[in-house]
Amino acid sequence: METNMFCYQCEQTAGSKACMGRAGVCGKQSSTANLQDELTGAMINLARLAKDKNPDHNTDRLILSGLFTTITNVNFNDETVKQLINEVHAEARKYGCECKGDDCEYDYNMQDLWNDNEDIRSLKSLILFGLRGMAAYAYHAMVAGYTDEVVNSFFYEGLAAIGYESNADKLLPLVLKTGEVNLRCMELLDKANTETFGTPEPATVSLTVEKGPFIVVSGHDLVDLKLLLEQTKDKGINIYTHGEMLPAHGYPKLRQYPHLKGNFGTAWQNQQKEFDNIPGAILFTTNCLMPVKPSYADRVFTTEVVSYPGLVHIGEDKDFTPVINKALELGGYDKDMEFTGINGGNTVMTGFAHGTVLSVADKVIDAVKQGAIKHFFLVGGCDGAKPGRNYYTDFVKKTPKDTVVLTLACGKYRFNDLDIGTIGGLPRIMDMGQCNDAYSAIRVAVALAEAFGCGVNDLPLTLVLSWYEQKAVCILLTLLYLGLKNIYLGPTLPAFVSPNILKFLVENYNITPISTPDEDLAKILGK
Repeated sequence: METNMFCYQCEQTAGSKACMGRAGVCGKQSSTANLQDELTGAMINLARLAKDKNPDHNTDRLILSGLFTTITNVNFNDETVKQLINEVHAEARKYGCECKGDDCEYDYNMQDLWNDNEDIRSLKSLILFGLRGMAAYAYHAMVAGYTDEVVNSFFYEGLAAIGYESNADKLLPLVLKTGEVNLRCMELLDKANTETFGTPEPATVSLTVEKGPFIVVSGHDLVDLKLLLEQTKDKGINIYTHGEMLPAHGYPKLRQYPHLKGNFGTAWQNQQKEFDNIPGAILFTTNCLMPVKPSYADRVFTTEVVSYPGLVHIGEDKDFTPVINKALELGGYDKDMEFTGINGGNTVMTGFAHGTVLSVADKVIDAVKQGAIKHFFLVGGCDGAKPGRNYYTDFVKKTPKDTVVLTLACGKYRFNDLDIGTIGGLPRIMDMGQCNDAYSAIRVAVALAEAFGCGVNDLPLTLVLSWYEQKAVCILLTLLYLGLKNIYLGPTLPAFVSPNILKFLVENYNITPISTPDEDLAKILGK
């Protein structure tokens, strides 16, 4: 294969090895991939210069924006990446870099990483991709007005090590520290969201789109959703969530808007089909944006770090007038349209974050002690287009009736419209929220372990995870930092994990590739 780029950070990477052609499987052009490498190299140099000099808020924001920009399916626009590179260079000069102009000879060359010893490359990739995922969470918290100095300072430490540390014995602890700091970061974002929008409560969400003008909001940023809800009040426009924005329906201060009606579509990888000629406007607040088809390109808008050539971008003023005008112009459907999830259901539920689940912990604990609940499964993570993800649908369908399925992130769209019954007055499928709401699952697991006087690994709890991009990486590192074992991971293992590093993870944490639902359930439940 002709080598025009090197990218292996997501699950769908070409041949389960790396995208190296003119474009990645995600649709990112090689020019964009190479510019994102340049941006990363510039940030590594900036981190080296600034980490011991008390970097200010502008530097912190630039580091978070730059890392977030390089996450899969966020930015496809060469011009905005070039602009960020120039901003990073200017920022580096604040901290003593002697470079002048648009180029900087002191930037780290990412080819040195991609061509390094495979184990060193693997460890550094785990840190880098973990930092990218964590930057998204820190960015969302920052937008809501919440920051943490420990979290911010680690980005400099981690980036500098990627460029200038080559000792595996020092890199491995840094991999686990990435997971440790990400736990603190997820806690920060959980605090930001609950203090800003209230503690999530269970909500049944319709998949029907009512007649009339509407806007679909995708991504993860609840602040952007709130601003849009404010600007569309009394304008006759209904708002629908999409993808990872679904959990917004659980937050009381967002649910108070009567024109927040329901959820449109399923997971991110289906958008090119589901958005085809849609008579409404679409706003992307974060990933996961796919290359936009001509049939709906005129009605897609981006904001924050999301960027795609030719689309209207909503800037820092957050004036959503172009989105609103497009929705009014298109007019929406002329009658109510009933849509379903991938299994035919016409509603889904969300809002089972740690506040809700722990409020009924006594009932859950009693149900376990009485034998009504035999096992808990956390079946969650990213969805994706690669074959093999029907495993998660079938797995949930096959779970015994005396078990509970906790879920989070967009992987839930494989099964969240299923009705598999209730247990102890609670639905057997409980959606805990976005990918960052893995913090909720951790809180619940720790609380149950304390209640039963055992370690988390001794609980009747199994994690069955799907992954796609870098936010899943930082969550996995957090689980490893916490010492969780016996994690089932799929649909394929990361290409950036070398055989030696994989052997270490298997031997120390018993990470297991998924096989078939029947085989894995039999193994988990001892049948």
